Amino acid sequence: MKSRLPQGFGTGPSNMQGMLKQAQKMQEDMAALQEELDAREYEIKAGGGVATIKINGKKEIQSIELAPEIVDPDDIETLCDIITAGVNQAIKTVEEENSKAMSSLTGNMSIPGIF
Repeated sequence: MKSRLPQGFGTGPSNMQGMLKQAQKMQEDMAALQEELDAREYEIKAGGGVATIKINGKKEIQSIELAPEIVDPDDIETLCDIITAGVNQAIKTVEEENSKAMSSLTGNMSIPGIF
C-alpha cells in the first residue's frame, strides 16, 4: 500500500534543503524577535498606583517608584506586599507578552526549550 505525503513533503534532497532553509529562517526570525523583546520596557502599577515598577524584556527590574504616602514606618509589611505584588505582576506581564509574540511567529508550534 502506498501512502501519499502532502505536497512539498518528499524525500528528495531539494525538499530537505527547503525544510532546512525554512528552519534557519525561523531561527533567524526568532533571534531577531527575542532581541526586540529583550529591549522592550514595561511599566506596571501596583497597590492602586502607589508603586510603579519598570521592567525590561529580560525581566530585569529597572526601577521602583513609591508614592510618599505608602511609606509608613509602622506598616512595613504592607509596603513589602505591594512591592512583591508589583514585581510579580511585572514579570508575569513580560512572560505573557514574550509568549504571545513568539506564538505569533511560530504559529503556536511547540518548540521545546524556547517557551
